[in-house]
Amino acid sequence: MNTDGVVRIVRDGLLLVLVLSAGPLAVATLTGLIVSLLQATTQMQEATLSFVPKLAAVAFALVFLGPWMLQEIVRFAQLMFAYIVKIP
Repeated sequence: MNTDGVVRIVRDGLLLVLVLSAGPLAVATLTGLIVSLLQATTQMQEATLSFVPKLAAVAFALVFLGPWMLQEIVRFAQLMFAYIVKIP
C-alpha cells in the first residue's frame, strides 16, 4: 500500500469520527444553551440543573442515532478489511 492509500484511510477515519460525534455534540450544545438561558432567566445557579438535562438529551440522541452510527462504523470496518486483503 502506498502513501496515498494510507492518507486516504486516515482521512476517511477522521472524517467518520467527526461526522459521528457531531450529532451528540450538537444535542449537548443546544441543550446546554437552553438550560443556561432558563437558569439565567430564573436566576437558579445549580450545577446539577445543567448536567442532568444534557446527560438525558445525549443519551436520547445516542439511542436515536445509534443504529445509523453503528451502520457507518460497520461500513468503515468492512472497507478496512477489504483494504487488508489487498495488501501484498
